[in-house]
This record gives sequence, structure tokens and C-alpha cells, in this order.
Amino acid sequence: MCGPRRPEAPGHPDPLDDVDDTPDGFAALGLRPETLAALEDLGYEEPTPIQMQAIPPLIAGRDLVGQAATGTGKTAAFALPALEHVDAGTRGRDVTPVALVRVPTRELAMQVSEAVFKYGARMGVRAVPIYGGQPIGRQLQLLDRGVHVVVATPGRAVDHIGRGSLPLDGVRVVVLDEADEMLDMGFADDIETILGATPEHRQTVLFSATLPPRINAIARRYQRDPVRIEIGKAGAKAGKALVHQRAYVVERAHKPAALARILDVESPGATVVFCRTRGEVDQLTATMNGRGYRAEALHGGMDQAARERVIARLRDGTAELLIATDVAARGLDIDVLTHVVNYDVPSAAESYVHRIGRVGRAGREGVAITLAEPREQRQLANIERLTRQPIATQRVPSVADLRARRLEQTVDALRVSLTADDLADHSEILGRLTGEHNERTVALAAIRLVHQAGGGTTDEVEIPEAATRFERRPRTARPQDGRAPARPSGRPQDRPRGGGQEPTGYLFVGMGRKAGVRPGDLVGAIANESGLEGRQIGPIRIAENFSVVGVPEAVIENVIAVMRGSVIRGKRTTIRRYTD
Repeated sequence: MCGPRRPEAPGHPDPLDDVDDTPDGFAALGLRPETLAALEDLGYEEPTPIQMQAIPPLIAGRDLVGQAATGTGKTAAFALPALEHVDAGTRGRDVTPVALVRVPTRELAMQVSEAVFKYGARMGVRAVPIYGGQPIGRQLQLLDRGVHVVVATPGRAVDHIGRGSLPLDGVRVVVLDEADEMLDMGFADDIETILGATPEHRQTVLFSATLPPRINAIARRYQRDPVRIEIGKAGAKAGKALVHQRAYVVERAHKPAALARILDVESPGATVVFCRTRGEVDQLTATMNGRGYRAEALHGGMDQAARERVIARLRDGTAELLIATDVAARGLDIDVLTHVVNYDVPSAAESYVHRIGRVGRAGREGVAITLAEPREQRQLANIERLTRQPIATQRVPSVADLRARRLEQTVDALRVSLTADDLADHSEILGRLTGEHNERTVALAAIRLVHQAGGGTTDEVEIPEAATRFERRPRTARPQDGRAPARPSGRPQDRPRGGGQEPTGYLFVGMGRKAGVRPGDLVGAIANESGLEGRQIGPIRIAENFSVVGVPEAVIENVIAVMRGSVIRGKRTTIRRYTD
């Protein structure tokens, strides 16, 4: 309340005694007035659970490890406290970074930087995203002018540290956003380099959708008694109602037709379809465009300008399908997105969590669909077990289902038209036609036109059903003498090495230290093209003029095929099987 309290009259309780002066909402979290004003300008009213739990300890200077899925509001959870360190009176080239945020992708770098700029608008905060794919000269100019908050991808941050263009002496808080993604993409060495270059007594904040052992190892090494917050588990229960998950079991040859059938029945808004490889993205994009969908491709083979144009077309409704690889789509935040489709079952539950995190954000409902081949059903069961969320398995809609859906759409379209105010404007046309035909025939002809416009007469064929039950191996009968059955024979070299792990094959990559190649470059390129997870790639050995990279032996020929003509650090290189 403003001003001094007036004296209380005897026998008359002060009406102000019943007024609760305790601040609520964001004001209760201890944020500075300028930040609160900016949040009010943006229409923010109530903090999310991750914001309520994370902001007070961060303002108090504590290190923090936060588990929170995409879309829970974690950007504001670390960005708002970071702005408490900004000296709003500092201007021009005297400004040096007080906060460094590391993110895995350039898309996320731009989104986080934009959010920081909005939150700090009342203080004139300067936030700069630096990432690969953008001319480094422009980034050098922006950094030279002075900046409060730098949002960087690991590789480009290391480049600037090496050039001396990213001053870190004044950094008071370092944030690793989506830390598990950065580790999966092979940026572990870069993360170590960056943390080692920042002041020893900085505040260190880790946010991740999952908390694998490697994240905990970083926390133990670089944090001091961190506060631990886990929104992921509670959020999973809440998210279950927001993201409706289901899977369809279908043979690979029928996947394009099944995808089209499901989309026809679902009638989604903007949709992202995840594929494993760049080649699969291009092929499926062409197939879906041939089927009449407005589909756009998004993968690592596109330059930044092309990627931004594609995302803009999805946002403005010019495109309805975005077909993308995991790496290219990481960090996307598209408000109009209603559906996510896994064209294949992800090999890791963490990838599944990140994919479906594209929808169900900020209280909006969404749908996550997975197309599983019969052999992938066990992977689907593993994801259910690890995420503790059921994924309903359904049959691909039949032709009858599709026709019924199209009839519903026609009826809905006609019902909307019947409520129009200008129906009388078309009475002359009706008068002419009823002079030649009865009104029922005229109405049926009009309905036929509407139904055809909605695709109601498209020829369709049934998609064969695939087995939806796990095939269980029959138990080997125990001999009557009580001895265990004989183990299958086979030479040791025919079995997987490493205690049951998949055998490893090795790639020769014709670039090494001389070309500036780092492990993250190799892992990122291979993961982007082949669909392998970062944890499946390695060991890596980088020599002066070449590198050797381990990948699962079972897919090495496929990796070589999809990597043919790939670009690493701006150069095309030779990739073949490595032999001693």
C-alpha cells in the first residue's frame, strides 16, 4: 500500500486490516520492478511450477539442476533471475556479458535471445544469439558494441573464446539449457572448454528434460551444493492430459499411405513429422506433396535462411506439414503446432520426450502419433516403461473410417454455411435451378460439390493390418534329467562384443585436427544424416589429417551411404569404412 496508515478510530476497526498486502504472482518471487513491469507488458500473470520453484533460489545465488520438459516455462525460469545481475546504467562498449546461456541449436539460440530481450525491455538489455551458419563478422560487431546476455551454441561459443571476442571475466551466471541434448550431439568437450573459461565463482544452472548420469557428473564437477528441482515427473502426469499419445502398427512399405490416411482422419493443424535421415525427409516430403499436402523439408543440409523461410511458412499457414530430422527441429517453438508424428520409433526414450515436447505447451492440447513397424513394438514398450506413460496402440483407419470422417466434414461445412447472413444473395440461382429440377435434387447436387471439394470421392485402398502383439519366443523345455538345455553353439566372434553390446564398425573421415575438426562436429554430422543417437557414436580418434569414428556395425553401410557428399565444417570430405 502507498503512504502511511491512517490512525485507527477507537471502537472502529480499520477496514485496511482485512486487506492482504502479501505480493502474489511474479511479484512474490523477488524480481526487480523493471522486470515485473516488462512481464505485465507481455501479459504474464502467474508463474509456472518450474518458475515458482527455480526463480527464488537463483535470485539468492544458488546453483541449480532442473529437470523440466520443453514447454514448461524454463526459459523464463533461468532468464528472469539472470537479469537481476544486469546493471541498467551501463551503456555502449562498457557493457560486458553478465550471463552466458548455452543451447544445442541455432533455432533455440534465437528463441531464448528473443525472450531475454523482451524480459529486459524496460532496462534496455542487450541480448545476442551467436551460432554457426551466421556470418561470424556480424557477430563480432554485435559483441564489440557491448552485450549483457549471450546465448550461444557450444561450437560457435568456443570459436569466439578462441578469438578473444567473447569476454567472460564478468560473467556471473552460466546456464546450460537442454544439457542432455548437447551431450547427445557430442558437445561434451566444448561444454568443458566453456565452463573452464568462465570465472570460478560463477553461478551455474543446468536445465534438462532428462537427467542421465552424464548430467549429474557435470553437476558434481562444476556446481556447488546445487538446488535440485524435478518438474518432469509431476509434469508427466499433467502432460498426459495435454499430449494425447497413440501409435499405429504398420509395415514400412505402407507408411506413406498410413501417414496420409491418419492425417486425413485427424485433420490436424500444423504438424511436424520426424524422420531419421535427411534422405528420408526429402523422399517423404516429395511423396506427401504428391498426395496433395503442403509439405516442407527441414534438415541439416539447408542453410539458415532456407530454414527460417520454412518455419515462417509453417507459422503463417502456407505449409501444413514440416518433415524434419531430430537435429534440425530441436529447439522449435511453434504456437500453431497441434500434432507431432514419429515416422519411426525413436531409439531412445529421451528423443521421444523431446519430440512430443513440441506440442502440449503453455496449456494447449496436442497429439503425438508414432508409426511403428512390427519389429519396433518392443522399443515402443521401452518408451512406455521409461516415461511411465501409456501409448495407446490403434489400427490404421480403414477406408470406411475415412469416408465417415469426410461425411462429417461435409456436414460440418454445410452447417456453418447454413448460418451465413448472405444466403438470400443466392436466391436467384436457386430460383433458376428449381425451375428445372426439384429442390431436393438441387440440394443433393450442391452437397455433392461440397463433398468433392473436400476430397470425398478420392479412390482409396485398404492398408494391410500388421501384427500388433509381441512375438514371444517359446520357452525351451527342460530335459527330464533336470539339466539345463544346451546353449546355442557359435563362434565367439559371431556374437556381439562388449558383454552383449552391439558390435562396432569404424568410419574413416578424411578430415582431422588440421581442418579444425572436433568430436562434436563429427557426432553432429553423423547423427543428423543417419538418425543415430549421439550415444551410439564413438569412440572417436582425431588425427592430423583424418578421423576415425565408431558406429554400430549393423548400420555402417547405411551411414556411409547417407553421409556421401556431406559437409563437415563447411567442407565436403571422404567417408568410407576404416581398415587398419
